[in-house]
Amino acid sequence: MRLMTSEPALVNRWRALLGSYNEVAGHLERALQDGHGLTMGEFETLDRLVTRSCEKQRMQELASDMYLSQSALSRTVARLEKGGLVTRSLCEDDRRGVFVTVTEDGQRRHAEARATQLGVLSEHLPA
Repeated sequence: MRLMTSEPALVNRWRALLGSYNEVAGHLERALQDGHGLTMGEFETLDRLVTRSCEKQRMQELASDMYLSQSALSRTVARLEKGGLVTRSLCEDDRRGVFVTVTEDGQRRHAEARATQLGVLSEHLPA
């Protein structure tokens, strides 16, 4: 395979993007954990649930919107449920389906963590 002249620049842009993501994600992970006891994945799960217009969401739909695998999302939701931030329930029409609903405590924790997220993003992402 012959390298095109633009390929090194493309790879360099990719590496810069990864470096930027890792830096911001590291700051966000620490701030969410220290301030709210949430991992970035837990916050993102709450955020996706809270910003939906419906009361509850199927796990499969949630997984398709996120960067987490189905099994990683399931573990994340289990931790959130153990902390009282979400509840899980079976779909009455399809027993294989599982719904996730944010609790009042989950909404409160999300609102507090959302302010932290916005602060970190505004500090570390150029306008």
